[in-house]
Amino acid sequence: MTKKFGCFIYLIFVFISFLSCSKDSFVNNDNVFRYNEHSNISSLDPAFASTLRNIWPVNQLFNGLVQLDDSLNIKPDLSESWEISKDGMTYLFKIKKNTSFHKSIVFGKDSIRNVNAFDFEYSFNRLKDPKLASPGAWVLNNVENFKASNDSVFSIKLKSPFAAFLGILSMKYCSVVPKEAVDYYKSKFGKNPIGTGPFKFKKWEENIKLVLRKNNLYFEKDSKGIRLPYLEAISITFLPDKKSEFMEFAQNKIDFINSIDSSFKDQLLNVNGDLKEEYLKSINLLTGPYLNTEYIGFFLGKKESILQSKKLRLAINYGFDRKKMMKYLRNNIGYPANNGFIPLGLQKKRTKGFEYDLKKALQLIKEYKDENGNQSIEIVLSSDANYLDIVEYIQRELLKIGINIKINILPPSSLRQAKSNGKLEMFRASWIADYPDAENYLSLFYSKNFTPNGPNYTHFKNNLYDRLFFEGIIEQSKDDREKIYSKLDSLIIEEAPIIPLYYDKIMRFSQKNVVGLETNPINQLNLKRVYKK
Repeated sequence: MTKKFGCFIYLIFVFISFLSCSKDSFVNNDNVFRYNEHSNISSLDPAFASTLRNIWPVNQLFNGLVQLDDSLNIKPDLSESWEISKDGMTYLFKIKKNTSFHKSIVFGKDSIRNVNAFDFEYSFNRLKDPKLASPGAWVLNNVENFKASNDSVFSIKLKSPFAAFLGILSMKYCSVVPKEAVDYYKSKFGKNPIGTGPFKFKKWEENIKLVLRKNNLYFEKDSKGIRLPYLEAISITFLPDKKSEFMEFAQNKIDFINSIDSSFKDQLLNVNGDLKEEYLKSINLLTGPYLNTEYIGFFLGKKESILQSKKLRLAINYGFDRKKMMKYLRNNIGYPANNGFIPLGLQKKRTKGFEYDLKKALQLIKEYKDENGNQSIEIVLSSDANYLDIVEYIQRELLKIGINIKINILPPSSLRQAKSNGKLEMFRASWIADYPDAENYLSLFYSKNFTPNGPNYTHFKNNLYDRLFFEGIIEQSKDDREKIYSKLDSLIIEEAPIIPLYYDKIMRFSQKNVVGLETNPINQLNLKRVYKK
């Protein structure tokens, strides 16, 4: 072989090697993202996307007017742009051109159809139809009317100004669906979904597997002009047991698990909640704030209750160490709630909350006893079994300040019903955001929202709070609204109708070859930019 020819062969080899390395690494034969769902998905109809198990696949199949990025910023989706009137009552959306529904026989023989404003008019009318009985119909409660003026203009008029409305429109309930598909499949549309999303429906074997395939006509592209999504398919299995799911993950049979069974947390995580060193080369761990506040509520609807004493409620809040609780009982899977009720991820300015202060707690208990003459303090705290370790920890700590907590363990369904009906004097609860606005959390303390018809489980009533809350929901300036929300959050700490425990944390474990998977505070699963190396 001549030297010149040898150099030529070498250059070809280098060139081929360069191509194989530089070629978009998401192109491979195993570009299928696999995950498990513990509970069966009930429907792929966005009108019934009320739980994460339904919301995650629906998010791959459907689009709405607006969407959230991973920092909860509201971005255009099927709308190109929008305008809001000065009074905050009217929203005008311009619909993108040349975005199409998935190919389907409902549009003719294996055909497609472009989305237009009339599709949104149909979808919103369907959502609020009492015959459909969608759990998401409430999102249109404050809507006076909506209409398509033509193919590209869709308008919505509210009954009263509501600054968080765009966030509500990002919910999957508000996705666009084609009338032809609903007419064709009727009540089985939820088993035969046709949307506009980055993935399209392929097959669904009940209790076994759900498969979604890449939508090659999806309208979004990345910054390099490459059409999304990168993945070829999504495969979802339905193993009900979390331990079985973990074993599947350990054997590389699934690519991702969301959170982890408590029996495995000590195996993978250290006491600080970080991945142990021996797993750093084989597993990705993604963490971030989750818009979920875990708390204990005081029911204030009974005038004769000892919990009417603010000093007693404050003493309980100062009487235990949240940081210690999270470190030793939760491996720091969560953030101690030493601020207000609003969780991490929604407010730039954090409210000063409760820090452990045994001296202050004892002083407040002394003042309470002096004022009321009640030397023996007994309170029943109701919870479900999943939080037994936390309520027992609080029980032990509060004994140090002279409060005897009796624990009442109830099934989750019984706990929900009893707290809605005002049957529990103290109860463990949580609030996961319906939409990404602090108003969603603050509404739990608005007096017009008393249970059972609203989310105010504590029956807290405060005239100043009610006035500020109303000002906040109509305020159009984001900065001014945040100032009002901060005042409201501070009032909750001052009046102490609850005991904030911790703000939840997202824990996502994925195989090392998964790229592009991110976290977001609403725990949405966004897969259109994910690929496998």
